[in-house]
Amino acid sequence: MKYRKFINENINISILGFGCMRFPLYDSNDNGSINKEKSFEMLKYAFDSGINYFDTAYTYHDGQSEVFMGEAIKKLGRDKLYLATKMPLWLCKEYSDYENIFEEQLEKLQTKYIDFYLAHSLGENSYRKMVENNIFDFFDKERKSGRMKYVGFSFHDNLELFKEVVDSYSWDFCQIQLNYMDENYQAGVEGLRYAKSKGLSVVVMEPVKGGFLANGPKEVKDYFKNLDKEYSMAQWALKWVYNFNEVSLALSGMSNLDQVKENIEIASKSEPNSLDLKELETINKVKEFFNSKTKIACTACEYCLPCPEGVQIPSIFSKYNNAIIYDKKDRYKKEYISLVEENKDASLCVECRQCESICPQSLNVIDTLKEANDYFIGCVESFL
Repeated sequence: MKYRKFINENINISILGFGCMRFPLYDSNDNGSINKEKSFEMLKYAFDSGINYFDTAYTYHDGQSEVFMGEAIKKLGRDKLYLATKMPLWLCKEYSDYENIFEEQLEKLQTKYIDFYLAHSLGENSYRKMVENNIFDFFDKERKSGRMKYVGFSFHDNLELFKEVVDSYSWDFCQIQLNYMDENYQAGVEGLRYAKSKGLSVVVMEPVKGGFLANGPKEVKDYFKNLDKEYSMAQWALKWVYNFNEVSLALSGMSNLDQVKENIEIASKSEPNSLDLKELETINKVKEFFNSKTKIACTACEYCLPCPEGVQIPSIFSKYNNAIIYDKKDRYKKEYISLVEENKDASLCVECRQCESICPQSLNVIDTLKEANDYFIGCVESFL
């Protein structure tokens, strides 16, 4: 495992961090039903292979990720790893909510302190609200108490706001979305370099774009095959992120042991500025191909769930994108019809726009649901 300095010279962080939001489940219809045996096997393998950064959040796996991680880190050894979790700003109406939720998190995680604590999913509205609610006073208090070692934020909005947030407080680090498809999206590469210039360490999330860059059609695979290196598409995506010396680590929300092994393999071989011109040009060609095919840039973060009407938004978008990119309409139409039979399809949308208000990607969810429904089974009455 490779390590990079994080925040100060005394902290060595594995360049691959374990994102605890996509564990295997006992029941695929119950996101809180974490398969503890398989999930701990993954964590243990990662830990034994040198991963020392584990990232969870209050809402991951319907609130069960923190509970499971509390059990897991006791077995792995609390003082042998770094733990990150986050404050769900959208659930906080007043200052006391910060205090109550943080106490609950410490209890669930069975720990007396959090190594790296983040304000979760900052956007324009959530940022203004947290400032109004004096969250910086809360951070100062918990830093002084020793229960928060370092404070940061995760971000999903535009570059201008990102720079404002960076300059607003004595942050230790930040977490941004970055992959070769999102080079100029949200904070992007410019934001990465701005944060680093201001003394913040940078964590990258969605390096494989929610798994979207882990697979592709024959044209894409042929691009990479021409490089004569036995790397998977997911590994090339990670290598692109690791090529930036401003990146301290990349988080991956791994969902099976094979993914853990694959990502560890490439993390052990990745250095800053190690991609050559031919490799960078190849990745740009792949980017151009995907841009020409993708219908909606959903990362399956599931912030839009649960939908009040039961619409399985990320699943629908995944099927829509995959059907177009891989030219597999018949296959994904069958899967979409299964959603219809389960009353989870796009036709149930009543256009309340709750999903659009919370979407970190600021996607046009409603119109794309209509497109997907029309593509698979034709327009329905509720959309007329």
